[in-house]
Amino acid sequence: MASRIEHRSAFSADLATTFDAVAGEPALRARLEQIGGDDAELLEYVPDGDGVRYKLRQGISSDKLPSAVRTLHRGDLIVEREQTWKASGAGYTGTATAAVSGVPGEITAKTSLTDEGERTTLVNSGTVKVRIPFVGGKLEGVIAEQVTKLLEREAEFVAKWLAER
Repeated sequence: MASRIEHRSAFSADLATTFDAVAGEPALRARLEQIGGDDAELLEYVPDGDGVRYKLRQGISSDKLPSAVRTLHRGDLIVEREQTWKASGAGYTGTATAAVSGVPGEITAKTSLTDEGERTTLVNSGTVKVRIPFVGGKLEGVIAEQVTKLLEREAEFVAKWLAER
């Protein structure tokens, strides 16, 4: 059984400006520098006509991990994420995948960025699946919670980025 991830953010900027703050290379690099954790890096950035694909690496030091994770995983966690965005209708849609070093499983999500008149809405909807007998479900819940917290911090960064521009 997988654990769900649901996160929604609204921004007062137009769609194009918000897309640049969410998926533009300068904003991604700044976001990684500010909240990316240990050894954070933009591994790949490929504009693709009406969209973009990029890969990120983020680190979470072991002292910041919940005790449930520390008992199952020694050392820091390295998360590699891949995101794609394509223009569609009144916005952008995409997919995101992530893998956590040393944890058998995956994180997958559908993403959307839509123009809703006076605001732009970012939605992430996905699942965490961990394939470890007996404790996988508990670990899925912890990872889903941590991913949601990361999405909240990223949304705060985007809001701040937009306010400063």
